[in-house]
Amino acid sequence: MTTPDFDPGPLALVESRREGDRITLVFVRDLNHPPEAIWRALTDPESLRAWAPFVPDRDLGAEGPAVLQMIDGMSDEALASTVHVAVAPETLEYTWAEGLVRWELSPRAGGTRLTLRHTVDDADWLPKLAAGWHLCLTVVDRRLRGEETPSMVGELAMDYGWPALHDAYQRLLEEGPGPEAGGR
Repeated sequence: MTTPDFDPGPLALVESRREGDRITLVFVRDLNHPPEAIWRALTDPESLRAWAPFVPDRDLGAEGPAVLQMIDGMSDEALASTVHVAVAPETLEYTWAEGLVRWELSPRAGGTRLTLRHTVDDADWLPKLAAGWHLCLTVVDRRLRGEETPSMVGELAMDYGWPALHDAYQRLLEEGPGPEAGGR
């Protein structure tokens, strides 16, 4: 695959929710894989190495402390994390730097509805997060289909359409939730 030929696929449903002095990106995407496969991709260190901007020091499928080693090519730091919720294959919640990441997996016909809630302090991060998670989940989807797909984190994301995704998600977030997103 060459990057000019890369198609990141359609945008996910996104919205922002203010929670006190913090803000949460709600990112909803349907994947054609069972929840158990998505759960492994979200929790297994070797699976995470293939698509995420970090690798944990342990399987994230159990509550407790963990260390997330950044591998995004932009930073080389170990971040202390805590897995607060790990209910396989439904809900995973952990801290990441100053943020909180919550993955919710719901079975649907032909696969899984993935709802990601990423809470941060600064709303300027929301389109950046949406674009980054979009590319990360594109890698997850393609790898679960058996396709050899490179990691697209950090500076590599620029070669796979991150700027255009950022701008598109920024517009969506400024417009607010559409009728399809109601109640999510």
